[in-house]
Amino acid sequence: MGVAERFYDAFTVRDHYTMGLLYAEHATFSDPVFPLLNAKGTRLMWQMLLSRAEDFNVDVEIVEDSASRIRANWVANYTFSATGRPVTNRVQTEMQLAAGKIVRQQDTFSLWRWSAQALGAKGALLGWTPIVHNKIQAQAALSLRDFARKVAPDSKTQ
Repeated sequence: MGVAERFYDAFTVRDHYTMGLLYAEHATFSDPVFPLLNAKGTRLMWQMLLSRAEDFNVDVEIVEDSASRIRANWVANYTFSATGRPVTNRVQTEMQLAAGKIVRQQDTFSLWRWSAQALGAKGALLGWTPIVHNKIQAQAALSLRDFARKVAPDSKTQ
């Protein structure tokens, strides 16, 4: 079983622990909400997101699964806990691997589309602006820091 299959099998059952084991200690992660996380921050992010998401399910299409690279498209459906609004997020992932571990992960998706669903009218009208992007990123970083303090005191997440 390859890294992609192990990662996405764990993702579909909300197993953040197994997902976290697949990251190298020096790994980085970025997406429109979390622009740069280290490996510890990435593990905490998955733990936070998967423990908070309501009605969560994910459909995955693995496009490429080689010893050095994974490309996948996935769609997550969940209720955004902060607003109670349903979200369908379509994500493209690219991972670089070394020695069977993820060393870099870049997820891309439309933050405007996400904000329209998660935040409602305000997100639909202003979700494309840098001001709203920055606010979403700042709130996500604060949420991750608060979560880290609760589950792993003295943890640096970024």
